[in-house]
Order: sequence, then C-alpha cells, then structure tokens
Amino acid sequence: MIDSGVEGGNYPQTDRFRVKIDETDKKLLSQLQMDSSLSLEEIGEKVNLSRNACWRRIKVLEEAGVIKGRVALLDPAKLGLVLTVFILIRTQDHSADWLDAFRAATRSLPQIQGVYRMTGDLDYLIRAQVADMADYDLLYQSLIHRVTLSDVSASFVMEEIKNTHAIPL
Repeated sequence: MIDSGVEGGNYPQTDRFRVKIDETDKKLLSQLQMDSSLSLEEIGEKVNLSRNACWRRIKVLEEAGVIKGRVALLDPAKLGLVLTVFILIRTQDHSADWLDAFRAATRSLPQIQGVYRMTGDLDYLIRAQVADMADYDLLYQSLIHRVTLSDVSASFVMEEIKNTHAIPL
C-alpha cells in the first residue's frame, strides 16, 4: 500500500516527487496500464486481492495522483491520421508573454499531442498526428499565425518501432 510518509495522512509525500508503492500496488498498476477496462474482480484475480481491496488501493492511487486518468488508446491510422510528425522549434523570444502565447497556441490545436521544453540547441519539441503533408502544412500555418517562431523544422516518422504509455514499475 502507498506509504504516505505522514502519520495518518492521505497524500503520499515520501519526498518531493516520488510516491512509494508496494509490490501489490505495482502489480495492480501493471494490470491497469495493460487494460484499464478490466473489472475489479478480474484485476483482483490477477493480483490476488479481493474486489474491495482493489477498489480501495485504486482510490488511494488516484487520490495520490499516481493514476492521473483512464483513457481509451485509439489507432490513429484507422482514423485517417497516418502521419506522425516531430516539430522542432527554436525561438529568440523567451519572455513570459511569449511562453503564454505558445502554450495557448499549442494547447488549442488538437493535432498536437505533446509539447516539451528542451535543453541544448532545441527550445521545444512538438509531437503531432496528422493525415498527410497537406494537413501538416495547415497545422504549421496555424501555429505560426498564433505565435512568432524563429526556426521551425519537422521530421516525419517512417516507422514506429515502439510506442507505449506504460510506465516501468
């Protein structure tokens, strides 16, 4: 069970970022990462817990923020979004106002699935899913009309070798 590090506390604070979980929690989280649609009975059977014990542990893990949400993973190709693109951004402006505009722009574009502030030569890395090159160009045009960028380049995925959302436990 999660160790809150605080006597009688509900929120795990073992250190600033990490939550301690036991082996049963790890097994439970592994099952949820593979298939969050499993019933409590099915999960309990796989991790050797009762339905109620599973429910309590899941509730604690959700309250602790270990489980951020449960979603259905879709196949982009079956939805006509066959092109994954990584957009590399460099900017000359590092002001708070520019960053607010950049955040708003990238959050408002549904094709953009991930935005990362980077170290090194690159300022930001964007991961997006689009239908084709024309769709990418529409995304590019929309982005540069919303925020000033110094340098934009893109790399397109030719083959997906590994793609997982599962966190190693």
